[in-house]
Amino acid sequence: MRAVLWDMDGTLVDSEKLWDIAIQDLYRKHGRELTAEVRTSTIGGSSENVLAIVYADLGLPPDPEDMARTADWMHDYVGELFAEGLPWCAGAREMLDALTVADVTMALVTNTRRVLTEKALDSIGRDYFAVTVCGDEVPSGKPAPDPYLRAATLLGLEPGACLAVEDSVTGAAAAEAAGCAVLVVPNEVAVPGGPRRRHAASLADLDVHALRDIHTELGVVSDERSA
Repeated sequence: MRAVLWDMDGTLVDSEKLWDIAIQDLYRKHGRELTAEVRTSTIGGSSENVLAIVYADLGLPPDPEDMARTADWMHDYVGELFAEGLPWCAGAREMLDALTVADVTMALVTNTRRVLTEKALDSIGRDYFAVTVCGDEVPSGKPAPDPYLRAATLLGLEPGACLAVEDSVTGAAAAEAAGCAVLVVPNEVAVPGGPRRRHAASLADLDVHALRDIHTELGVVSDERSA
């Protein structure tokens, strides 16, 4: 394990609930209530994918200019909430500190736009990460592998040398498609298992040795499958 690549929303910080507030407000503006099913389908998605789902559900025409304005409004809204401080997911800050002490390289890999990620980093701390990759800096966001491939390239590593930590179906699919081993710590939705994935109930139950063991185990599984 040469590096750990971290998702942000729902993995390091419990910020998915702040996105809920913005999306619910958008629905109320249109006289509707956001259903649990639709919200679940948006978790971990890029801005473009989320708005495509929301506009289809609301029956709104998918006008690119209107969707861009809505995306800007949502990011401004959530940015104000981010500025009030972000709650850590259980064990996340402690794991960042432990990996830093162990001299393990880390990257932040998120679908969130750069401008909003910078606000989040004011709360999380920039010094943990050698590189950060945002959804508006790659051709396609998660579930496409682009963000993880970009992070590995910036670190000068093969994706297989990295352990990605994710909480969503979308994020796990992106990391797996990039060739990373994936530790899934579900937050709001269940995430299916897979040959390149391992699940944990909480980061608080793990330490650096456990992450190394997970990466090694998943590497062995990969080798056996390709043999």
